[in-house]
Amino acid sequence: MTDRRLWSYKEIAAHIKVQPDTVRSYRKHGLLPPPDHVEGGKPYWYADTVNAWVASRPGNRGRGPN
Repeated sequence: MTDRRLWSYKEIAAHIKVQPDTVRSYRKHGLLPPPDHVEGGKPYWYADTVNAWVASRPGNRGRGPN
């Protein structure tokens, strides 16, 4: 089953236990996957996209999907 919920910076930050500004910085530096959807100029990612990114990112210190 796929998880098609859209997550903003805030939801991603809560999921990986960092501040939203940290997630914005990840995107600015090319460390976050491209957004799956943009609405009103704001980027959103599917939960599946975030979970795959978390599982593959180096140094995640065991912060896998909840």
